[in-house]
Amino acid sequence: MVSRVPLLPLVFVLISGVLLWADTAAFDLAGPKIEVRVTRAGKTLPISKVPNLQAGDRLWIHPDMPDAQSVRFLMIPVFLRGSTNPPPESWFTKVETWNKHVREEGIVITVPQGAQQALIFLAPQTGGDFSTLRATVQGKPGAFVRASQDLNQASLDRSRLDKYLNAVKEMSSSDATVLHDRSVLLARSLNIKLDNDCFYKPRQQQESCLTQNTDHLVLDDGHSQSMVAALTTGSGPDLVGQLSSTRLAGGGAYSPYVGAVVDLAKMMESFHTPEYRYIPALALPHRDELNLKLNNPPSFRKPMSVMVLGLPAVEAPQLPPLRAVDANQVLCLEKSSPLLAAEGAPVVFSTDYAHDLVLHIPDKSGHAIDLPATTDAARGGFAIETHSISPEKLEREVIGTIRGNWGFDSFEGPAFHLQNSHPASWTIASADESALIVGRENTIHLKSDATACVDSVTLKNEQGRPIKATWSSAAANDLELKVPLKDESPGKIRMLVQQYGAGKSDEAELHSYAEAARLDKFTINAGDSQAALVGTRLDQVAAMELNGIHFAPAELSRKDTKDELRLSTDAKDISTLHAGDKVTARANLKDGRVLNLEAIINPPRPKVTLLNKSVQPGPSPSAIQRGNQDELPQDGKLLFFLKTEIPDTFSRTQKIEVATVDASYDVSLSLEDGSLVAQDAHIVMATLDPLKSLGPSAFGPLRFRAVDGNATGDWQPLATLVRFPALKEVHCPESPDKQCVLSGANLFLISSVASDPEFKHSVPVPEGFADSTLSVPRPENSLLYVKLRDNPSSVNPAALPILPEQR
Repeated sequence: MVSRVPLLPLVFVLISGVLLWADTAAFDLAGPKIEVRVTRAGKTLPISKVPNLQAGDRLWIHPDMPDAQSVRFLMIPVFLRGSTNPPPESWFTKVETWNKHVREEGIVITVPQGAQQALIFLAPQTGGDFSTLRATVQGKPGAFVRASQDLNQASLDRSRLDKYLNAVKEMSSSDATVLHDRSVLLARSLNIKLDNDCFYKPRQQQESCLTQNTDHLVLDDGHSQSMVAALTTGSGPDLVGQLSSTRLAGGGAYSPYVGAVVDLAKMMESFHTPEYRYIPALALPHRDELNLKLNNPPSFRKPMSVMVLGLPAVEAPQLPPLRAVDANQVLCLEKSSPLLAAEGAPVVFSTDYAHDLVLHIPDKSGHAIDLPATTDAARGGFAIETHSISPEKLEREVIGTIRGNWGFDSFEGPAFHLQNSHPASWTIASADESALIVGRENTIHLKSDATACVDSVTLKNEQGRPIKATWSSAAANDLELKVPLKDESPGKIRMLVQQYGAGKSDEAELHSYAEAARLDKFTINAGDSQAALVGTRLDQVAAMELNGIHFAPAELSRKDTKDELRLSTDAKDISTLHAGDKVTARANLKDGRVLNLEAIINPPRPKVTLLNKSVQPGPSPSAIQRGNQDELPQDGKLLFFLKTEIPDTFSRTQKIEVATVDASYDVSLSLEDGSLVAQDAHIVMATLDPLKSLGPSAFGPLRFRAVDGNATGDWQPLATLVRFPALKEVHCPESPDKQCVLSGANLFLISSVASDPEFKHSVPVPEGFADSTLSVPRPENSLLYVKLRDNPSSVNPAALPILPEQR
């Protein structure tokens, strides 16, 4: 089949049995009217509802000539049977349109067996006219087969264009938004090329822009091509067919012959005869009338004009390949004139071929309800009349199918998902349960089986004031709600959902909140009773739940711009937390909201036990004795033994980190640098040289933990690092009522000095003390008692020589 595309600018002249193109392309001249009805199997339809003929059809044809018609026309209906098989003489019917019986009653002819195409000729009466036309057709039937196809294609394309142009003109008073939306739908329904640039012009210019260049508006439509392409026989298409399919002649995206019609007309001029000139007539059906449109004025002088018009092809029905625009769309039956969006068969929207359409819906009883349906190109589908529907007879969700007649044949169109209004519950999506935050606009999604039937949504705050929300339903069972809460306070929100045709609104309760905590990361290791949560506004967290284990907040701190919340549990059994498990941590906020955070259980953290420790004094003996065994002189060394519990053996990469409590000073001990020495696979000896590793300013409690890669164990106390001053001697006067004088270096490291261990008689050392001597109480039994600044809770005895007062 030759590719066919819109033929509205079709211009041709049929000379000696061949259709030629004329110089003008517009079919804007009104020709005669011919009434046609078709009867098949006892049923009669007007020609406007007949897309195809079949053998045995009875055609009632009545030429509707005006009473004042001065020229007598001979009407010749002709049936063809392919391009290489001339029709017999019996397939030509001579009808004298001026005959009284014809004028009053018309004629009836029957489509013969074997016919494939049908044409009607209207020729001015002359001597030998009938025999001349018959001989012409029988002499070159292929040209008239092609003419039949082209005329029918052109008529179908013209119907689409007229439908589009008339609809755009009807919207001349509409605003720009309506014009745009309806034009887009029209173009989709009728397969029209839409120039989107028109919508950027001023409103008063948009209509004329959309309706110009009409010869390039109608796009290719495979369905209408199949309707007009009757069977042909022979070795190939005729000359006209060959030319029409070439790019030179305009074949392709738009109507064939466009752009080369003048050259083609000149090429075929040599086929003229003195008697006749054949001109095309587009037959535009309206009810039982064929309204003829001409592109050339008829001539009643030699060569006289013979008007040629096509009737529907004699073939099997080409049912429209309609399809739903969105197969997943759900529509509400109670909505006034719901629109079922469909596409794929433009002729359905531009002609009356599809008629007696209904939406076929099964009911609860096993029967069906048929709702009237009409095509609506400007809305992009089928409008359904639902006034007669009884919702109680239908299920909540049903499948409806477009059914109807395509000419004399029944057809079934696309199926659509439909909802029926009913009392429904509305559940906020789990991801949006805490999404209504005051101070901003929020978007939430509600789940229900009645979203397609929502007519309106009303929100009211606790004071009963309305909240102007907007809603949409882009997916089945999903309602998107945009809620502006810029000036609202946290609290309850009452939601009323009104469905089409329902008397009572569905009611649901929503909750708005202050800015919620944000959970970024939840960390826990297998076997741990402590966890860490990182995020913002973590002061709102009341508790965490993990696999049924309750964690309570323990310590909240802030690092950079993030909160860090330490959590702990009293649960005796935490063995359900296995390394590598993916779990959902559930955060219960103080206002009742619940936030979820996905987490992975980390491997167990390394764990070591302190077995023993020993303090070795420094190289310079000190007069001050250690007040307790945990004190570590700065110039001394600490040897301590550790046993690994997790993992089972102490790996080569595992380290021991030692640090002050405030983490100002720290050092890592390892097997690699020799500060750790393995006793066996489970126990190591650690050596800490604080002056070398931590520097002269480190002091205070020290702690240690195991480190294995990125995993760190719990901190454990190790020792208290103290700096001892260098005390030299004490000089005392003879009078026991006077104080003595202590001499030495770095006396600022002393907090206070007393003559008794209870510090009943003591003197404080001022901050920033820079002298080398200090007045102190008289020693008892040659001992003074010192509290150091690095560990003021410990009392350290100091044995010093007691010398007479220096003079």
